[in-house]
Amino acid sequence: MLLIAEFCQNHNGDFDTLRRMIDAAAEGGATHGKIQTIFADDVSFRPEFETGETAPDGRTLTIKRPFQAEVDRLRPLEISYEQHRKFGDACNSAGIAPLTTAFNLSTVPFIRELGWKAIKIASYDCGSLPLIQAVADNFSEVIVSTGATYDEEIAAAAAVLNERKKSFSLLHCVTIYPTPLSEMNLARMEYLRQFTPSVGLSDHSLVARDGVKAALAAIHLGASVIERHFTILPPEASRDGKVSVTKEHLRQINDFAGLSKADQAQYLKDNVPEFASMIGAAQRELSHDELLNRAYYRGRFSNKVAGRQIFNWERDAALALSPVTSLAGE
Repeated sequence: MLLIAEFCQNHNGDFDTLRRMIDAAAEGGATHGKIQTIFADDVSFRPEFETGETAPDGRTLTIKRPFQAEVDRLRPLEISYEQHRKFGDACNSAGIAPLTTAFNLSTVPFIRELGWKAIKIASYDCGSLPLIQAVADNFSEVIVSTGATYDEEIAAAAAVLNERKKSFSLLHCVTIYPTPLSEMNLARMEYLRQFTPSVGLSDHSLVARDGVKAALAAIHLGASVIERHFTILPPEASRDGKVSVTKEHLRQINDFAGLSKADQAQYLKDNVPEFASMIGAAQRELSHDELLNRAYYRGRFSNKVAGRQIFNWERDAALALSPVTSLAGE
């Protein structure tokens, strides 16, 4: 089983904290440590999110996330290209595999040059076929989250990967932060299994309330990949802290994975009364909250080419595949 510790921006831009996160994740039994290749200069300006929109009844129609505030928030959280290299070295020294999410086509050449075996595609880019094609051509393993993604987008992404005979995993994900256990719909993993035998869960449940119950349920239902946000800081110390697990939680996940199916079932019966409600449906409509998040996060970053914003799904997105030398300069 792959157990991915997603460090996201829980390091708060401090590389020493990130290094300690690597060691803690390895101690907890993670197989992969993951960062996000995100740069403030790649944030997209989209006027509809400057003020947002609310219906007369108070229902949110468009998320409010002003451009400059997002740029200013992300700038101090960046992991530089040189720090990417140091991150990979630190992961290898700790005995876990380095991994990152590529949010832009423009970063793919550099990530490839790091020599890392696998790469992650976020939910909102599952439908970005130029990006899927680029990572498929440059990495031996691809992990794709499928939250807030339509069935036809998943099928098209899987077709690209299967045509190239790639080893790939599809992760079920519900893009509600945090995700209530009753909204998990873990049966969705069975739908994903038609495209690849390697399926799993990227879980954003509230740790203080739900611990790792969803991950344990997913493993019992056949998940071979679990991804969870990870932290070594107090929950309130970072934006994603409340949905982030600790090394003790990773150990709990690993211990459960080592049980027989019968013992897993007994554990769930005794300790996870929400198990049945987490199964849900393999086919379902995206909720209003998921659609709101899809609208904002799909296109949150763009490739800046000759003064243009080019999104990863656009036909001419390959223009963003710049030479490595233009990316790696500090």
